Amino acid sequence: MPGVFNLSVDEAVKEAAHAQSLGVPSIILFGLPEKKDEVATGAWAEDGIVQQAARAIKRELPKLLIMGDVCLCEYMSHGHCGIVRRVQPQSLGAAVAAPPAATTDFEIVNDASLEILARTSVSLARAGIDIIAPSDMMDGRVAAIRAALEEAGHTNVQIMAYAAKYASAFYGPFRDAVGSSGVLQGDKRTYQMDPANSDEALREVGLDLDEGADMVMVKPGLPYLDIIRRVKDEFGAPTFAYQVSGEYSMIQAAAQNGWIDGDKAMMESLIAFKRAGADGVLTYFAPRIAQLLKAKG
Repeated sequence: MPGVFNLSVDEAVKEAAHAQSLGVPSIILFGLPEKKDEVATGAWAEDGIVQQAARAIKRELPKLLIMGDVCLCEYMSHGHCGIVRRVQPQSLGAAVAAPPAATTDFEIVNDASLEILARTSVSLARAGIDIIAPSDMMDGRVAAIRAALEEAGHTNVQIMAYAAKYASAFYGPFRDAVGSSGVLQGDKRTYQMDPANSDEALREVGLDLDEGADMVMVKPGLPYLDIIRRVKDEFGAPTFAYQVSGEYSMIQAAAQNGWIDGDKAMMESLIAFKRAGADGVLTYFAPRIAQLLKAKG
């Protein structure tokens, strides 16, 4: 991903300060732990990398809104977004939290995953995260997170649910960056959405809003402008788009090869989100677009 780097905590503080100085109102943090395991320990550890970064940024930039991505794939040794159970041939009683092996089938254990997602969310809220952004696509995770936040006293922490997250080919650069693509066995189609299905998006968004989501996200962005429009028209809730790593990287790569004007293509893509009805866009282009808008006055 040209121009995008994994940062240490001190460098993340500097990058956040730069973004705020340009007028970017909010940032989102993703974590890359030193070690991965089958229960995503790095996601909910009090000294986890995102927790450290959130505390450091809040100390220096108390007015900057910080979102925390709540997904487990970066922290799991198998690269999936939830707890995995092996399903041996002729046996369905294998232990939970066992990594998938090449000779076995496996399944995601939804309810066990909810416990970790909720625990992670509370840990992030305690570290200063303002908006919890669950992107795992487990069933019932918004309700579980909302209940856990309320019980822990974090009543003002908001939830931006990745409500319509498709099983997309456009996530490749991000997965490479966090090291999940190399260990991922199988794919995520059992819990992410079929790109050919648009009606499912409305059902998923409705469920997340009913469970307590304050905002919803459509991911990826440009291939799903129709979904953004349908969601906004149907629910009228704050609706955001995620211009994912593959979208960003394609524009950057084409620009570096001289095939397109990078800044113009970037601007056109972001205008498309707004035209489709998005209230905001999560994009790796945020500092650059903010810089251009600031220069224009």
